[in-house]
Amino acid sequence: MDSFVVYILFSPSSGKTYTGMTSDLITRFHFHNFKSTKGFTIRYRPWIVAHVEFFESIIEAMLREKELKTGTGRDWVKRTILPKFNSVG
Repeated sequence: MDSFVVYILFSPSSGKTYTGMTSDLITRFHFHNFKSTKGFTIRYRPWIVAHVEFFESIIEAMLREKELKTGTGRDWVKRTILPKFNSVG
């Protein structure tokens, strides 16, 4: 049975976040950091995995990813996920 992951990446150098969904987090993470030749994530490398959520269906994962990309979702990330990284250093 496949599982799906909604993930949030964090760029320590820029403070930016990126939210995505995949069924293979390790390969996707490697792609964001090393393989991509275009797109948003290449400008803010290196990325670290800041948060993951696991889902049994692709529909659930897609809905959560969409939710996290709304204003309310981005606010949740700022309040809940980012403080863990801003206090480091």
